[in-house]
Amino acid sequence: MRSKEKTTSRRVADRKIAVFEKNITKRGSVPETVKKGNDYPVGPIVLGFFVFVVVGSSLFQIIRTASNAGLF
Repeated sequence: MRSKEKTTSRRVADRKIAVFEKNITKRGSVPETVKKGNDYPVGPIVLGFFVFVVVGSSLFQIIRTASNAGLF
């Protein structure tokens, strides 16, 4: 009984080898970073909201501390 394995043609094998060797010669020539320079991890709206909450909370804490101390 014959096995049903297909053999790869020489043309296809040569093409695969050429692609593989081309990739090997490119090794090390990839730039270190591929990120864009102006890509921020958060948007400006989220950053503005965060600053608003932090500054507002600190101002509220200062006013509350001053009123408990009898300054206002």
